[in-house]
Amino acid sequence: MKQRWSTWSLAAGALALSASAFATSPTPSNPPTPEMISFACAGCHGTNGGSAGNLMPSLASQSKTTIVDAMKKFQSGERTSSIMGRLAKGFTESDFEAMGDFFSKQKLHATNQKIDKAKAKKGADLQEANCSRCHLEDGKEGKDDTPVMASQWLPYLQMQMEMYLTGERKMPEKMAEKVKPLSKAELEALLHFYASVK
Repeated sequence: MKQRWSTWSLAAGALALSASAFATSPTPSNPPTPEMISFACAGCHGTNGGSAGNLMPSLASQSKTTIVDAMKKFQSGERTSSIMGRLAKGFTESDFEAMGDFFSKQKLHATNQKIDKAKAKKGADLQEANCSRCHLEDGKEGKDDTPVMASQWLPYLQMQMEMYLTGERKMPEKMAEKVKPLSKAELEALLHFYASVK
């Protein structure tokens, strides 16, 4: 556990330095490309947005709107975080747009993780009945600002759901309408399903 947190701290420090460099360096004659800006995210979210850490979401294939909206909320403090809020302050709105463009064009990052198959099967039915209008193609695509859920790390999904349920993270109204009637066991089944999708 100690080693994981020290690795996390090093990655966070590297990201902070990267963000700071973008924010404080003189305006270059050739501004950084979207790919260059994405390098500041790679320490935690993986190369091209394919996360290798089970508490970090993959950004690959997320919609531009999802990325930009999340970064604006981190920057304003509307969405709480231990690290992202500080990092987001080092970027401009045009940087957010560039990030969104870049990550939206990356292929879905398929993870290999241990999933409860019975829960995933039950979750597939729950997805179809409750979530399929916004989380399209079994969560492989998001409608408008709805995030891609497919193949995200299960511990990350569980952590975010807990934040929604406790009110630490504000749940969108259309999501709340579907989530609130579900039991914790049903929600857990849904998360196992999304994590299982390739």
